[in-house]
Amino acid sequence: MQSCEISSDSTDDPLSSGFHPHRQPRIVVIGAGLAGLAATRVLLKNGFTDVTVLEASDHIGGRVQSVKNGRATLELGATWIHGANGNPVYHLAEENGLLEHTTDGERSVGRISLYTKNGVAHYQTNVGKRIPKDLVEEFSDLYNDVYELTQEFFQNGKPVCAESQNSVGVFTRDLVRKRIMVDPDDSESTKKLKLSMLQQYLKVESCESSSPSMDEVSLSEFGEWTEIPGAHYVIPEGFMKIVDLLAQDIPSHTICLCKPVRCIHWNYSAQHRDVIGKSSDTRRDDNHNDNNQGHQSNEDPLILGQPIWVECEDEEWIPADHVIVTASLGVLKQNHEMMFSPSLPEDKVLAIEKLGISTTDKIFLEFDEPFWSPECNSIQFVWEDEAQLEQLAYPEELWYKKICSFDVLYPPERYGYMLSGWICGQEALHMERCDDETVAETCTELLRCFTGNPDIPKPRRILRSSWGSNLYIRGSYSFTRVGSSGEDCERLAMPLPYANSTKAPPLQVLFAGEATHRKYYSTTHGALLSGQREATRLMEVYQDHKA
Repeated sequence: MQSCEISSDSTDDPLSSGFHPHRQPRIVVIGAGLAGLAATRVLLKNGFTDVTVLEASDHIGGRVQSVKNGRATLELGATWIHGANGNPVYHLAEENGLLEHTTDGERSVGRISLYTKNGVAHYQTNVGKRIPKDLVEEFSDLYNDVYELTQEFFQNGKPVCAESQNSVGVFTRDLVRKRIMVDPDDSESTKKLKLSMLQQYLKVESCESSSPSMDEVSLSEFGEWTEIPGAHYVIPEGFMKIVDLLAQDIPSHTICLCKPVRCIHWNYSAQHRDVIGKSSDTRRDDNHNDNNQGHQSNEDPLILGQPIWVECEDEEWIPADHVIVTASLGVLKQNHEMMFSPSLPEDKVLAIEKLGISTTDKIFLEFDEPFWSPECNSIQFVWEDEAQLEQLAYPEELWYKKICSFDVLYPPERYGYMLSGWICGQEALHMERCDDETVAETCTELLRCFTGNPDIPKPRRILRSSWGSNLYIRGSYSFTRVGSSGEDCERLAMPLPYANSTKAPPLQVLFAGEATHRKYYSTTHGALLSGQREATRLMEVYQDHKA
């Protein structure tokens, strides 16, 4: 960026009315996850020097959380690089040698169902019997055929019939059931097993979508999510290495940890003398932004005319020309009324309310010895008594029935004897409220029941995520809920004030994060690209208006 100076004779020019030609624009980035770090990195690389990142928690990374366990790294959050060709996260990992030790068991090609790797999935029923492999493959082919049909409504513009209720779950369950019931070659017991497997597959699908149930996922929009071609990769040293790479060129003083934001006062809504006096005193006492060029703590904002003040929970008020908000959809759902003054426009609030986000949690169990056979890559829980159920929602005391599977982590030379369980929805929140001992005992009993092996010992260690109860995250990742669409993602991403507000400085409040990417929501690359997108918006407006 050569210069941020603006020359304009028109007082109606929104840039000339609010931005100041002889100083750098002040930019505050809220959140130090992938989106926030990506935005900050682009801004700094292009010459913006007055950038501050406010992170509510005590660490960077957002929904990336890598935990060391001996020689292994376990991922409580983001796990995969989804696709290689053109994926910025993949290229960042590849260029920096992060994938050199990725084994065949840690990469897969094509659509993944949680962990896909070498070996065989053991589908076990709650009476301790393993479903024959050929029956599993037969059902899997049927399910995948119907899955392909769910993609066609968006991709081919197929009309959605009323019977499906525009729901992936309702459509899939109805069609798979019909096909099972009309198969003349299957016995009644085989049909029942397949119907039970259908319920288990839908639980897995819910974990992948981070939805409480596939009944809540929009059928008409399901096919818009776009898969990047190429293999899916796990980073052996941990996804946190991607975070470190994004942060390595960001000066440490730029990022303020443990700095939750209470309210973003935008469009000059905080121009009051009591606020200014309080802010000036605070900034003289504890000015975290002393590094920024041209900053004077006793400047009067009424003279400066800065449109935004960011009110932090520690009572500090920070002035800004632009704020990039990367808070999760879960946080926006919970806090948007208090978080913005003036309130967000009605259509943006509607987009926040319509889009979906739920919790997908992992439960890692470490054992001294494997009780599973060498070829087993996962233990899938099939409840025979759920064959005819419609809604798979459980009372709090039966939260464990939502655990869909335990995957074996490979290779054992790295991970030891480790299983990773999956649970989503309200039941994941119930799990989060239990203590480690209760969850370990419950999971052990499940494994004993489904494998038919009463001698399985309790794990030596348990580690689990808790994204739903994390006040600064409130969920795992977004999905297009019934009644929402990709247009809601775009509406969420639209900067404030809207372009028709000609008298107001533009691009005051910008929005990034995975939920704001129409095609790549729920992914790390979607988050990263959204941060770059918003930084580019600012770059372009200053390039267009520089002297």
